[in-house]
Amino acid sequence: MHTARRDFRAVRGRRGSGVRRIRRGGVRLLAGLAFVLALADSATAAEKDALRVCADPNNLPFSNRAGEGLENRLADLLAEALGLRVEYTWWAQRRGFLRNTLNAGRCDVVMGLPADAERALTTEPYYRSTYVMVYPAGAGYAPGSLDDPVLRRLRIGVHLIGDDGINPPPVHELSERGITDNVVGYPIYGDYREPNPPARLIEAAATGEVDLAIAWGPVGSYFAARQDRPMRVVPLQGDRLPFAFSIAMGVRKNDTALRDRLQAALERHRREVQGLLAAYRIPQVGQDALAEKRE
Repeated sequence: MHTARRDFRAVRGRRGSGVRRIRRGGVRLLAGLAFVLALADSATAAEKDALRVCADPNNLPFSNRAGEGLENRLADLLAEALGLRVEYTWWAQRRGFLRNTLNAGRCDVVMGLPADAERALTTEPYYRSTYVMVYPAGAGYAPGSLDDPVLRRLRIGVHLIGDDGINPPPVHELSERGITDNVVGYPIYGDYREPNPPARLIEAAATGEVDLAIAWGPVGSYFAARQDRPMRVVPLQGDRLPFAFSIAMGVRKNDTALRDRLQAALERHRREVQGLLAAYRIPQVGQDALAEKRE
């Protein structure tokens, strides 16, 4: 989720030759402008019937190439509401995603971004979720918060984000409590050759590789429901750092028209959107605040 620039310099030379050069340059400039305008007209015509979505082809529960994710379903819903078809640009959602997709002009909307994303113009949030703990039901322990003393003796799996292993907020909160030696990191990008790399952490909690997993709510809850044994999902609150984040749709900074169309469609189909969130087991927090903001 570029515009090329060229420096034009005054042409100097012998008397008369400068005029010829300027005329030739003018002809080339006009021809170039005509070509650019023709491309723009062609692109506009081609895009009138398409909602061009930037998405990760291997990132359930959000999106995949087979169209099985929440954001795939949302794209279908909104495209139908706008009388459009869906067209994807696939790109792994990691560092450089917006730069190489949305802001490179390859596509026009990202279906799930933080509502305060700086590099995009966002709709109002359509859900707000938080980090969760995931562990087997009936495991003999049932922590309800990061302050539970049992966490000091459990093997805790967490996602590490980015090539430099950036820690998510709950890991910092565990560290503040002196819980570090029993924490195991799982790269969220994992082995991208396998389906759904973030699922490995939740699978580890289900198989006993770790006793408990801490993950972003939509990921933890979705994959917890797909394990062979029943899993408990417990939403978390942070003391010093925010754990809950509002999620919106993002377009390019100057594309207010598309943002407004998407926002209107979200409002018209709020019930269907909530139905999709429920179907994908998205843990939601602070929905009263979101509803008040919409009014």
